[in-house]
Amino acid sequence: MKALVLGGGSMKGAFQVGVIQAVLENGFEPEMIYGISVGALNTTFLANEAGKQMQQNEKVEWSLASRKLLEFWLKNITQPQDISILRSRVKLGVSTLMSRFDGIVDPVPLHQLIRKHLHDDHLTNTPVKVKVGAVNIASGEIRYVAPRDPDFVKFVYASSSIPMLMPAVEINQQLYMDGGMREVAPVRQAIEDGATEIVLIACHSPLLYQPEGLNTRNLISLIERVRDITVNQIVNSNIAWAESYVDRSNLRGTPMKITVIRPPAPLFLDLQHFDSDDISRLIIEGYRAGMESIMKSEKVSE
Repeated sequence: MKALVLGGGSMKGAFQVGVIQAVLENGFEPEMIYGISVGALNTTFLANEAGKQMQQNEKVEWSLASRKLLEFWLKNITQPQDISILRSRVKLGVSTLMSRFDGIVDPVPLHQLIRKHLHDDHLTNTPVKVKVGAVNIASGEIRYVAPRDPDFVKFVYASSSIPMLMPAVEINQQLYMDGGMREVAPVRQAIEDGATEIVLIACHSPLLYQPEGLNTRNLISLIERVRDITVNQIVNSNIAWAESYVDRSNLRGTPMKITVIRPPAPLFLDLQHFDSDDISRLIIEGYRAGMESIMKSEKVSE
């Protein structure tokens, strides 16, 4: 089965959107789409669009689905306030002292944006196999759910809930957060579910970005940096495991293929200060990386 695996990366997910555009317009037709964190958002949008097209036309035009995803980002994600609202210092201080800490930012704008662009019928009747992952804070286990799960949208919220910055999401009396705490690229789950031809799109390069003048006294900047270090290591491990698994599978005579597309150099996007130009820049970088990967693959095939 052909699988599109979308890793996490916060607003660097704009890079992922550009790669998706390049991959889908060049003929890749996924039968599975699995996502974590911002990858869960992109997964859900694509699944929703695929379900919509099936309902209207009884077929999916994946190049159109990718363009719709690109338009969604360009129109709706243009500044930090489109995603979250910074809580007041007074309220944050009181909540922390009273053991009612609920995140540094309020992600209600993101949740409203997700809900506005989803239709339950489109999601549950999507023709592709879809899963998103979030971590149970109590058990530490990652849980993957499909659109037919009644709490699917809540798991999308949870998967994109950045630890410390955003609050945990309560689902059936359990608290869940970003799936990237355990797996940044959900390729293991995709393989367990039958994926044999995989396109994995990561938002992090193999090398870690080294910021100049990092202000460790700025709490949000510090959280972002700790997250970058952790996520970079996890995604590298996810990819190394998957590539090793595919190599072993081919040696055993079971054909598998994996194509990993990720930034050649570390991406930078200030989560506290970005605009539509920054989003467009990352989308273009992603499209370029996707096309370069496709052309390289075609040359190898020749």
